[in-house]
Amino acid sequence: MSLFEPLNSDDNLKEIIKSAYDLELDISGSWGYTQDDATIIHSTDTPLHQFEHIFASMRAYTEMSMTKEKDDRYGSININEISREELTANTILYHKVVYEVTAMKESLYTTFIKEYKENYGKEAFDLALHFKRREAATLHREVTHWFQIN
Repeated sequence: MSLFEPLNSDDNLKEIIKSAYDLELDISGSWGYTQDDATIIHSTDTPLHQFEHIFASMRAYTEMSMTKEKDDRYGSININEISREELTANTILYHKVVYEVTAMKESLYTTFIKEYKENYGKEAFDLALHFKRREAATLHREVTHWFQIN
């Protein structure tokens, strides 16, 4: 299994997101690995749960693709919320959200997509086996993301 290093923001999280994703977010703090380095959400025009999901997706993509060498990159990255807690510490509101992240090595994903496109509809193509092999090649991770709500 591949190792994913925590990302460093050097107190420039807003600028990193703008540079990498061309998005202006009203945030500060860090990538949210712990309560002490929570992602601070100052304001958002989207529903809070949706904003948190989008930001967690950006963190997963940055960890699993953007910061990796070509042969180590993952694609087909998806996240799904598993659980959520609302906590208050020193009058500060936090959301502790646990996500399941699924992904597949980019090279494998490309191979599976090519196989599917070339063989779909052919009598000899075992579609059930194809998807069973895809599931077996999928990495499943459980990650926690801390958000401070201002």
